[in-house]
Amino acid sequence: MPHAARATQSEPPIHRPVSEPTLTEMSAAGLRAFFNIARDWNLSADEQIVLLGSPGRSTYFKWKSAPETARLGRDTLERLSLLLGIYKALQILLPQPSAADAWIKRPNSAPPFGGRRALDRMLAGNISDLVAVRQYLDAMRGGWA
Repeated sequence: MPHAARATQSEPPIHRPVSEPTLTEMSAAGLRAFFNIARDWNLSADEQIVLLGSPGRSTYFKWKSAPETARLGRDTLERLSLLLGIYKALQILLPQPSAADAWIKRPNSAPPFGGRRALDRMLAGNISDLVAVRQYLDAMRGGWA
């Protein structure tokens, strides 16, 4: 009867890993957040398109009207991550929302900007420009530089 005794013992619980979000879920969440940020920053459609990596206008408007159907590429997801980080860092550094939202449109004499607006640097179109703004803000917060 040793087999019967074994069959009645409870099995240890199976630990299933929490499933990673799908590409479509990450894309939708990132786009919803981005469009909220774009509203807060009062960005034009053309500015938004550049920040998203210059997708075609029809693609941009499709993403805006139905983010839940988007499947973004790695480049666009990286851009969204950087923009969300920039937004969050500004909210931490400048707790008054209007000041945080206006910061990107004010001329800035700090080295990464050379008297221009942070938005001008971000609109240069390269991921490295988004990284530069993010690193600057993280350094101002006392994070990594």
